[in-house]
Amino acid sequence: MRGTLDPASLADRVLYRDGLMLVLDKPAGIAVHKGPGGGPDLESGFDALRFGLPHPPALAHRLDRDTSGCLVLGRHAKALRRLGALFAAGAIEKLYWAVVAGRPPQDEGCFEAPLRKLTRGSGWRMAVDPAGRRAATRYRLRGAADGTAWLELHPLTGRTHQIRVHCAALGCPVLGDPIYGDAPAGPLLLHARRITVPLYPARPPVVVTAPPPPHLFAALRRLGYDPQHREEGE
Repeated sequence: MRGTLDPASLADRVLYRDGLMLVLDKPAGIAVHKGPGGGPDLESGFDALRFGLPHPPALAHRLDRDTSGCLVLGRHAKALRRLGALFAAGAIEKLYWAVVAGRPPQDEGCFEAPLRKLTRGSGWRMAVDPAGRRAATRYRLRGAADGTAWLELHPLTGRTHQIRVHCAALGCPVLGDPIYGDAPAGPLLLHARRITVPLYPARPPVVVTAPPPPHLFAALRRLGYDPQHREEGE
């Protein structure tokens, strides 16, 4: 599905569904909404995800075009307001997996570096800047071999491109990143592995996990990933 979109297949990518929320396994290479450059986008196919409701769901947050994994949708306006408040409060826990070039200076830690958007000509990028907005990411090394590493990352704030910029600033850019890394061209090896949503006050949080896509799976296996091993929190 990378680079193409079949709206009818979106329903097969639903990882979780209830009356308020859907969690979709977003494929890499497809934007979540229409952009100025055109091309396929997920939002155009959301009508296939109504599941009996009168209106299609809507995005509760965003993932980069080339990032795969857990994407949260609200099924109606009330749900979107509740989800928006949870995201704004930092109450939703996000966990990412990345395969990076090199490895961080320590096997685990919390990296804090403020980020600011820089616009140059017709393009833009995020940059570490003391005058930027606070950004913090916890990380843990899961495996390393042949000059690459598998990192588990918990963004504590929700800045644009945060994980990609922080990995690069740590000296280990995400493989396949054309903006913040200098690795050979290829798919971006960044995956929104798990999301934890405290959607219902009287119930345990909803925890949803997305399997690594094929382009990431092979790289993870070389770094010690065992698909039969149940991860903590799943």
